[in-house]
Amino acid sequence: VQFVESGGGLVQAGGSLRLSCAASGYTFSIVAMAWYRQAPGQQRELVATISTGGIANYADSVKARFTISRDNAKNTVYLQMTSLTPEDTAVYYCNAPNWGTLGVYWGQGTQVTVSS
Repeated sequence: VQFVESGGGLVQAGGSLRLSCAASGYTFSIVAMAWYRQAPGQQRELVATISTGGIANYADSVKARFTISRDNAKNTVYLQMTSLTPEDTAVYYCNAPNWGTLGVYWGQGTQVTVSS
């Protein structure tokens, strides 16, 4: 199992970014997926989840600003982020929620930095 995150970068407050996560090594379509983030000096936190059927849930801090989606044909999960604030600065990771809880299969993440 491997996850490769991309799409991060430096953006001004109020801006937008779209993150991508390419998954491999398992049957992507039958596994729920999630995005997490870890800010400096803080624990990794769950940002959004998406079920195999496309039902999404979000942390309160990103609700109405972030959108998670998946393309089963491309084995890819996305995170569209809008109205970014400096508090969104973190390394963003994707994983399956069950594996994330077990602490396995983490990728290298993608850095998102929001300047004020």
